[in-house]
Amino acid sequence: MTFATLLVLAAEESEAHGNVALETVIFGIIAMATFGALALVTLSYRNVANRHSRKADAYAAAHANDVQQAGHGH
Repeated sequence: MTFATLLVLAAEESEAHGNVALETVIFGIIAMATFGALALVTLSYRNVANRHSRKADAYAAAHANDVQQAGHGH
């Protein structure tokens, strides 16, 4: 066998024709898990202002005169 023949045989053996889409599915799974975790963090801050409505009402009553009634129909 010549050197060229050995190179051709080695090149034929090293080629792997697999399913490239299947090999990259893990990146999609990682992205979905990351965005899912971020969505849960975002949803955990939902309705935070209403958790302390007693404090908010007390603050609004104490500072009712501080609000300026001017501009944009307020």
